[in-house]
Amino acid sequence: MRKIVLCLLVLILAVCIVHVDIAHADEKPKAKPVQKTVATPTVEEALKTNFPDIKAESITPSPVKGLYEVITGQGVLYFAPQEGIIISGNMFDKTKKNLTGERMNKIKAKREQAMAEKAKDLPLDKAVKVGNGIHKIIEFTDPDCPYCRQAAKFFEPRKDITKYTFLFPLPMHPDAGNKARYVLCQQDRGKAFEEVMQGKLDKDAEGKPVKYEVCKSTEVEDLMKLHKSLADKMGVTGTPFFIVDGTVVSGFDIPRFEQLLGKMEKKEGQAGKEPPKK
Repeated sequence: MRKIVLCLLVLILAVCIVHVDIAHADEKPKAKPVQKTVATPTVEEALKTNFPDIKAESITPSPVKGLYEVITGQGVLYFAPQEGIIISGNMFDKTKKNLTGERMNKIKAKREQAMAEKAKDLPLDKAVKVGNGIHKIIEFTDPDCPYCRQAAKFFEPRKDITKYTFLFPLPMHPDAGNKARYVLCQQDRGKAFEEVMQGKLDKDAEGKPVKYEVCKSTEVEDLMKLHKSLADKMGVTGTPFFIVDGTVVSGFDIPRFEQLLGKMEKKEGQAGKEPPKK
């Protein structure tokens, strides 16, 4: 009797196991939920979104995690894309080294080297030529820029330079354009340029504005446009700007000029002057 009961129990258990297996065989495995990935905006996209007016030349990681160095035409900025914050200022390390200043010096040197290379292709025959010395100076100047006039006064007595001047009148000087046209309209442009830079077209002996004929030549207008386009191509944004024997000098910098050209012997009674700060 016990054997019969045992056999029945084994049979029932086998049937149950088969039933369970069949039931599970009919079930489909549950699919894992699909996780949607949201595209993270790039640092460049984040900068354009938050600060569309900033034109970045390059964007690279800075020494600080999460902060990026942004190079613009005006200098170095730092951008935190996650917070959407721009930081302007110098970054120092623990040794008090100015990391920002160091980067700016490298960027400036690179830009000046590129500008010096571009200057080799300038059409010097379209410039105003003054002098016939051994040192070659290329200049972008504004006839009414005070520092440009001081530079003209500094170079005028030197006989060891040949200066090629491209006229680049700035909007802040309303009469500079007409004075540039006056220079380009004259047969002797070098002499006319020196007269303008000496202020002979500003005021007369009585302090009244000098009246001069405004040149309306089509040829001069084309030349004015050419001079401006060359300044833009070179990346010149302010005056005066010089390339002295292949070296860029931005602004009226007497010590730098004398370093590149050598000091000129001062005449008796002529006092030296400190260069004005730009």
